[in-house]
Amino acid sequence: MIGVGTAAPATSYTQQEVLDAFAITDLRIRSVFMNSAIERRHLVLPPADETGVRVSEPQGDLLDKHKRSAVEMGAEALRACLKRAGAELSDLRHLCCVTSTGFLTPGLSALLIKELGIDRHCGRSDIVGMGCNAGLNALNVVAGWSAAHPGELAVVLCAEACSSAYAMDGTMRTAVVNSLFGDGAAAVALISQGAHGPGGAAGGEGPGILKFASCIIPEAVDAMRYEWDRDQGRFSFYLDPLIPYVVGAHAEIVVDRLLEDTGLRRSDIRHWLVHSGGKKVIDAVTVNLGLTRHDVRHTSGVLRDHGNVSSGSFLFSYERLLDEGVTRPGEYGVLMTMGPGSTIETALVRW
Repeated sequence: MIGVGTAAPATSYTQQEVLDAFAITDLRIRSVFMNSAIERRHLVLPPADETGVRVSEPQGDLLDKHKRSAVEMGAEALRACLKRAGAELSDLRHLCCVTSTGFLTPGLSALLIKELGIDRHCGRSDIVGMGCNAGLNALNVVAGWSAAHPGELAVVLCAEACSSAYAMDGTMRTAVVNSLFGDGAAAVALISQGAHGPGGAAGGEGPGILKFASCIIPEAVDAMRYEWDRDQGRFSFYLDPLIPYVVGAHAEIVVDRLLEDTGLRRSDIRHWLVHSGGKKVIDAVTVNLGLTRHDVRHTSGVLRDHGNVSSGSFLFSYERLLDEGVTRPGEYGVLMTMGPGSTIETALVRW
């Protein structure tokens, strides 16, 4: 992992400003927003009507917004990632794009190759609809590509225009979603140098990837879902209120599997980069893994400043960790994401 870059829309809002924008007065819903541990989120909200209130957009407009925002944010994050990696667009040999907040055919990878003038022979892949865990699913796949193409540059790009998946109907179901998600994109570059393992970096600030481990929870398959709302004539996201506790209860299982046969214990892990899934999710994972607030400081900080930016959240935390400048050669880290399935994805890395 030799570079990382992030991007977000220029407009950001406090939770109070979002409540005011949609004229939400229900005290229960306002409480959900104000107790989310989120201070500000980057969003592309619909224009105000003649009364100054913003109203829900039709599904067609939401899909247009997704395409426009994903390309704009994705291009910015990709450029930032390559700059940090000391690379150029012409160096790119594989681009894997991840999104769950809108459907595109052709996929985001093709749109970005055209938009940025990337070499037409650049390999590409798109991971669509896997939700907040998908960034690590993509990293796993691209690490395999990287191992098969040593010395060649690949990028995983997560672009999530979450405001293109909003439904404003005043219900508690949508309030939970609307209080949580923000718009953002994040990219990470990989290059394999053989001895450093799949996706590993030969020197530099980034770590090498050692292994991955997954855990799906079939009994919670419906706990997080994005489906057609017939009443509103649009797609709507659903989050089961119990999902933080379900995820927390399975966190130990997958981390133990990740560390199996490595000779490592949890106490040997110096850096934890956990998906910013929400305050309750972070608390549940922290308690079940015996972590400290310091261990998840970047996870909590990203939630505070951006909300849940879905598949790219862990890369926002990774960027903050690198900016902090505290990693040392030989230290281990664990990346963890979770999302629909219900699924927990993990990766073990070493600087």
